[in-house]
Amino acid sequence: MGDTDDCIKTERTVFVTVGTTCFDALVKAVDTQGFKSELSARGYTHLLIQMGRGSYMPTKSTGADGSLVVDFFTFSSSIADNLRSASLVISHAGSGSIFETLRLRKPLIVVVNEDLMDNHQSELAEELAERKHLFCARPQTLYQTIATMNLESLLPYHPGDAAPVAKLINRFLGFPDD
Repeated sequence: MGDTDDCIKTERTVFVTVGTTCFDALVKAVDTQGFKSELSARGYTHLLIQMGRGSYMPTKSTGADGSLVVDFFTFSSSIADNLRSASLVISHAGSGSIFETLRLRKPLIVVVNEDLMDNHQSELAEELAERKHLFCARPQTLYQTIATMNLESLLPYHPGDAAPVAKLINRFLGFPDD
């Protein structure tokens, strides 16, 4: 009997999402050979990129030569399945994407789009990084973040309970307690 099972790699996918915006700087950052090599060295096997309205087209790869399998798409009615199946998520700094990923307890790197005006999203990403729920990067620092990240250092995110606040507001407005 052969040792064919030893040659089969467990699929470990890195899912990249830019949401509905154009964030070519992020797509370009994950499409470099050095970045893909670092992902492979860390045991990742697939890179799936949701590129939104961007014009930069990443390079697809079947992984036939043992390299990372790379695929991309523009939009999907839901990325929930992509998030659930990912081993690592790299996301734009939109609050919906951040909190959906954290609720799924997936390791997350948030990449701030510095081209956006009034970038309040960076404040959220930086605060959650400070609390060790995620890593925060810029397109130009993403490779370094991947190369030095320790996923074991991340802490689970526990959403707060809004019920006491809602009860207080209801009382203030004169509604009866439930």
